[in-house]
Amino acid sequence: MTLAETVDIRVHGPASAPALIYLPGLHGDWTLIAGFRRAVNGKVRFVETTYPRTLTWTLDDYAAGVETALAAAGIESGWLLGESFSSQVVWVMAARKQFRIQGLILAGGFARHPVPLGAHFARRLVGAVSLRMISPLLRAYAQMARFRYRNSPEVRGSIQEFIARRTPLDKQAAEHRLLLVAENDPGLLARQVSVPLYALTGALDPIVPWFGVQRWLKRNCPALRDYKIIWRADHNVLATAPEAAAKQILGWMRAEESRASV
Repeated sequence: MTLAETVDIRVHGPASAPALIYLPGLHGDWTLIAGFRRAVNGKVRFVETTYPRTLTWTLDDYAAGVETALAAAGIESGWLLGESFSSQVVWVMAARKQFRIQGLILAGGFARHPVPLGAHFARRLVGAVSLRMISPLLRAYAQMARFRYRNSPEVRGSIQEFIARRTPLDKQAAEHRLLLVAENDPGLLARQVSVPLYALTGALDPIVPWFGVQRWLKRNCPALRDYKIIWRADHNVLATAPEAAAKQILGWMRAEESRASV
């Protein structure tokens, strides 16, 4: 890990509220989380992270980078919300025990990818597609998102940032993250998790088929408390169903707080 490669964070909400720390998916930044942030506003201390566009970091480096950023911000404990790729970072952080984790939540996450060859294929696909080919898709996404979130200025404001961050180096960083996913098997780490574990996903998810993930977690993770499927959402469940996801996650956090106070 180099000094130039650091994890950036933004913190929203009072220090007295429980910390909910969002670790992003393959895109590696906070540009798709505005709707969810709005849904939890005032209810938690919401921490957003953005990863560097590194081509060398291991999953352990990612975990250490997050821990360093949280420590610099004075955040000593909290819930980890690992989206997709970052579920792999979450397992490592739980094993390292450098940060005091109150609970783990996977959003479209997994232990080992249920289709490892699919992760390898996705990496080759990302590498083969040029930014010029992607640009029309990004423009179409922007138009759809602006209409969908026309009553949410905060979300609409993040759309342009999301598109602007899709650079050649960003694409290479995504390829590298896909390689980490394809080669990683955190099964042993997942089995040994000792803090409360929750998971949610969208029903329409060809990227990480949830039925295989749900079955594996239920059979192998004693720490799993609940696995929720949000039927109208897709793989990016925090963005496509922010209100439902927020309600579910806040409910889990309150339930654990009640258990701890008994």
